[in-house]
Amino acid sequence: MPFSRADGRGNDDIRPLRIVYERLDRVDGSARFGFGETQSLASVSGPIEVRFAAEQPSKATVEVNVRPLSSLPGTESKALSTSLRGLLSPSIILSRNPRTLIQLVIQCLTPSSTEGFSPSLIAACINASSLALLNAGSIPMSSVVCAVAVSRLRSATEDDASALVLDPSEAEFLETVGCGCFAFSFATAINGSQQSQDSPAGRLVWTNWHAKDGVFDDEEFARAQALGFVGAELVWRAVKLSVPQMDGSPSLPALGQLSADVMENVAQSDTDLKSSDQEESDDVKVEI
Repeated sequence: MPFSRADGRGNDDIRPLRIVYERLDRVDGSARFGFGETQSLASVSGPIEVRFAAEQPSKATVEVNVRPLSSLPGTESKALSTSLRGLLSPSIILSRNPRTLIQLVIQCLTPSSTEGFSPSLIAACINASSLALLNAGSIPMSSVVCAVAVSRLRSATEDDASALVLDPSEAEFLETVGCGCFAFSFATAINGSQQSQDSPAGRLVWTNWHAKDGVFDDEEFARAQALGFVGAELVWRAVKLSVPQMDGSPSLPALGQLSADVMENVAQSDTDLKSSDQEESDDVKVEI
């Protein structure tokens, strides 16, 4: 039976999305992304000069630094930086700019819990990074990585041991018995068919799904991945809607919890995006 969450959302509802293209100085692109109060800011510089020791003759070098809201980056921040570099690098066409550096700095705007970075905060970091790369314009990309968190709440197990929820809040993260972030790579087919526009090909590129009780269930993981794809596709469509706003077009109205009606409007807007000018600019701020 349906599980009621503390904030009134359904199992497959995500919090209001927030996308802001920031105007940070001395960077090539920047963006802020948030699931409700869980937010992250990312900035990109590149291609720029690379240290001789890190220079690669056939492709660009990618450097990722994750900074927590408070304190200095520790072991967990460095581990997350390595993971994000591994999942974001394949979406960048690195061979276009050999012997250069693409530097990505991610600043968490939500405090980390005692258990570390929550899956929703990690998802916000990934989405902010993809937006910053798009905003830079100087970095060629083959796809866009979008992420969302999925968890199984302890209170949900009373009625259904397999109940899963999409985009858990920071408060819900403390009550999870299984959780993880799912990142998918999206790319619209170049044939321009209506099917490819409405159903983008999403491919799972990374996840850190784990069960806190130490028992891994393959069937539960498969359901979590399917639910994660639904949420990641919502993020992907919101990202597509935000891209034309980089050139100074009127801001879009705020998007709250994305429903089926909103999805229909977004799908219709996908066709309009094909004919719009998508030239990037650092001088515009837009909120979704």
